[in-house]
Amino acid sequence: MKYQKRKKALILLADGTIFHGKSIGKEGTAFGEVCFNTGTTGYQEIFTDPSYYGQLMVTTNAHIGNYGTLAEEVESDNIKIAGLICRNFSFNYSRPAGDKSLEEFLKDNNLLAISNVDTRALVSHIRDYGAMNAVISTDVDNIEGLKKQLSEVPSMEGLELASQVSTKEPYYFGNENATYKIAALDIGIKKNILRNLAKRDAYIKVFPYNSTFEDLESFKPNGYFLSNGPGDPEPLVEAQSIAKEIIKRDLPLFGICLGHQVIALANGISTYKMHHGHRGINHPVKNLVTTKGEITSQNHGFAINREETENHPDIAITHIHLNDQTVAGIKMTNKNCFSVQYHPEAGPGPNDSNYLFDQFIQNMQKK
Repeated sequence: MKYQKRKKALILLADGTIFHGKSIGKEGTAFGEVCFNTGTTGYQEIFTDPSYYGQLMVTTNAHIGNYGTLAEEVESDNIKIAGLICRNFSFNYSRPAGDKSLEEFLKDNNLLAISNVDTRALVSHIRDYGAMNAVISTDVDNIEGLKKQLSEVPSMEGLELASQVSTKEPYYFGNENATYKIAALDIGIKKNILRNLAKRDAYIKVFPYNSTFEDLESFKPNGYFLSNGPGDPEPLVEAQSIAKEIIKRDLPLFGICLGHQVIALANGISTYKMHHGHRGINHPVKNLVTTKGEITSQNHGFAINREETENHPDIAITHIHLNDQTVAGIKMTNKNCFSVQYHPEAGPGPNDSNYLFDQFIQNMQKK
């Protein structure tokens, strides 16, 4: 590969800290909440995960792009992150199955990305001071102007983003002659969740974020699903209303990540913004029912209040994150409802959590 002279770029954090790097191709400016993912693989899935909408992604793995991209390994129709920050960017790739380079993939999606950043120092800063708004830009001589623009970017806390990633119209997924019918509320759903449900003999109708319970009920489903997604769960009052109605009628309900938080809020349990969140493919979770450990893929910046969960008369904690003891899963003891704060559809290497989809199917069989 011939030498490429690349334009200087920078990262400016809300606290005024600046990190320097080089543009990967596209010039310009992008804003978002800066966060980091510790996964060594799966960058394409990360970049297209709707839960990352509005975030500047720092990858902790030293090399990004070395295995290219593959069309079937996307979690949505396009890239959802606001920008990419990495250490070493591979313009070439070596995977025979790859269909294009990451550089081409980013260019096709018009994404601003910068490399040659001291990501170890940047991640250490985020761990110390928390996830915060930031800007990445090739306009390196306009620091004061960037600071002014950055000050006007809203905080992730209180920010409703599901409407930005949800489908505009309902659509179907799977075999229409399947045994089970599932109504899924799309507040940022990943494609692999739909694949996992469909391969368990389910036909899914996916509904927009602002649908009503009556909309979902009209499908005459055997069960209901609340998806993952971006932003703060508290503003999602319509989704909470749907969850309350499903729970009141004791219908099978399963929630993942943002859906898990919506179920908690529907039960009067509050949520909070975490210091720097959980994002990676090696997060240890303990299943309190089986006492077994699970290696999980996680992506969330909000969590549910553990004390309120423990004191709730109708809620039992089923899973705990072993790094910080946050709630990773719950079930209702008097209703057909459960949820988890991680991604059982992801394949970070082990597939320890696939049983949760089987559990959902079994819950539908009981009705």
